[in-house]
Amino acid sequence: MVTHMKTTIEVSDAVLTAAKSMAAREGTTVRALVEEGLRKVLEERRAKATFRLRKTTFRGRGLRPEVREGGWEAIRELAYEGRGS
Repeated sequence: MVTHMKTTIEVSDAVLTAAKSMAAREGTTVRALVEEGLRKVLEERRAKATFRLRKTTFRGRGLRPEVREGGWEAIRELAYEGRGS
């Protein structure tokens, strides 16, 4: 079941004139043009909103041996090695 809702929108005179002219040339209505435009914008923005994390890999054999067994303490020591006192 398709339902329609009436609403009022404000558009500039120039845009409305161009829309009426295009609708007449294409044998359609301004309402149809507005709906088509809204559908396109909604789909475009919906597609942009999708976040995709790019696949990133690193060469190597995993964690270094001194880190593998040492946990966060070993990682912190390596990260701050040579800094501070």
